[in-house]
Amino acid sequence: MAKQPAPITRSMNVNWDMERISLLSTSEIRQLRSNADRLGQEEIASLCEQILGSRPRGILKPPTKRRRKVNRNLVSRSKGFELRGALLANARSSWGSVRKADNTVIFCLWNDAIQVDGANCSYLLWAPNTGGSRPWSDLPGGKERLEQCLVAEKNGRAEALLAYGVALEGHLPEDRAQAVDGVDQDTVLAVRVERRAEEFWGTWNRSQPAEVGALPPV
Repeated sequence: MAKQPAPITRSMNVNWDMERISLLSTSEIRQLRSNADRLGQEEIASLCEQILGSRPRGILKPPTKRRRKVNRNLVSRSKGFELRGALLANARSSWGSVRKADNTVIFCLWNDAIQVDGANCSYLLWAPNTGGSRPWSDLPGGKERLEQCLVAEKNGRAEALLAYGVALEGHLPEDRAQAVDGVDQDTVLAVRVERRAEEFWGTWNRSQPAEVGALPPV
């Protein structure tokens, strides 16, 4: 059984003010708001609502209904990695692998969690579970992602596949999703992994040709 998200509790001694919450990703803020609503912490929930309402449209929100599979050749996550010469350690919890042939890290990214700023794209690959805001980071899949981020940072590059589906409110898609349609087998991104404080981000530029595969229709 999947581990339930850690709720916000008064004993956590975390000062969830506007500045601290604004440092979280959109999906993390949604989870924080859900936990605050459940525990009756109206002030924290209200701050989350304000920040979510001010986020630019470039930070995409999970769709409210399942999208049609149009113009994409989707395969299972396991199959997507096999096509890139890699195997998942765990078909359910793994969202990345290392191709043994050349030690290249391959990530699987949730398409709707990509953050877009003009031609620049970024994706929060891993962040610590601060105050229960990102419990997946402490689960096997999250710990595996952290190890892969360290390898990719050292290598200077990585590859990434794109997964499509419907997110589940209050959860990172890597942890749990309402529906996973599959992985686009025709799109492979060449990304760089950057360390920002305690976080790891994948970045790429849509205006430049990808080293492998094609640019995604974000």
